[in-house]
Amino acid sequence: MEDSGRGASYTVPCDDYVHVVEFSPFDSGSAASLLAYGGSQYVVVGTCRFQEEDIEVEGVEFTTLRVFHHALRVDCLAWSPESRLDKLPQLIREFCTAAADRKVRLLTSDLQNQHEVKVMEGHTSYINHLVFEPTEGKQMASVSDDHTCRVWDLEGNETTTFRLRSPGVSVCWHPEDVFKLMVAEKKGTIRFYDLVTQQAILSLDCGQSPLMSADWCLTNTIKVGAVTGSDWVIWDITRSSYPQEKNNVERAGNFRWSRVNENLFSTTGCPGKISSQLLVHHLGHPQASELCGAGLSWHRSLPLCVIGGD
Repeated sequence: MEDSGRGASYTVPCDDYVHVVEFSPFDSGSAASLLAYGGSQYVVVGTCRFQEEDIEVEGVEFTTLRVFHHALRVDCLAWSPESRLDKLPQLIREFCTAAADRKVRLLTSDLQNQHEVKVMEGHTSYINHLVFEPTEGKQMASVSDDHTCRVWDLEGNETTTFRLRSPGVSVCWHPEDVFKLMVAEKKGTIRFYDLVTQQAILSLDCGQSPLMSADWCLTNTIKVGAVTGSDWVIWDITRSSYPQEKNNVERAGNFRWSRVNENLFSTTGCPGKISSQLLVHHLGHPQASELCGAGLSWHRSLPLCVIGGD
């Protein structure tokens, strides 16, 4: 972390501009990690092995499992916990994408001949973020500029709709409590909903806007982080509805916690900018920076984050 401007540790060449990239946050049942990235008209699903995991790997080993045609540019995608490589036949069972046509697509494949796409319609404006329920993957949630958070089942039925007071920018599911959902709104409010009562049970206030992105720390669920206005902010939700920590970060558009360290997180510049900056922050230490493109995701068990570019 001492070097504030070091380059990428590993690079994987791609055929097109990468608009979004996501490590699966779930155990794939194999030694490799699942990774998906979206371009202008496709989604590529593959596995990653790093030299930190296997001394026989030089740097990174990326293996493409399947390329899915996608009629429009992929704006966001989310992995299901059902996607595993230790079943026969192998099953990339469910990950979902969103695009500019305001539709959610649920993709399922056995990586051989069977391939299914289910289209879910309901949002009336741009979809900003997607997430699967993390224990069984039987539901997913999406937030949109249409001032709603919608919860769907795997058949494409909308089971719950939360009306928001401004565009929804991020949605996160509690890692163990499947009835708790966190929704971040652009005007600077983060609310936690009980899916049984369908009521808000807690809210956090950024004290400024616009709120561009928020994330729930899955290694310590009392911590929530966000980028808002020109700052990153962090809450301990047991202490106050206002942030306990904040610092300046120029025009940030994404905030993501590390999945292995509650003091490690990253931010990137505004979405849509061809060249923006990745900053990796370690609370109490200097930050590291790197020029980057789009997308931001952390490895499930290593202190590695991935970004896309041209």
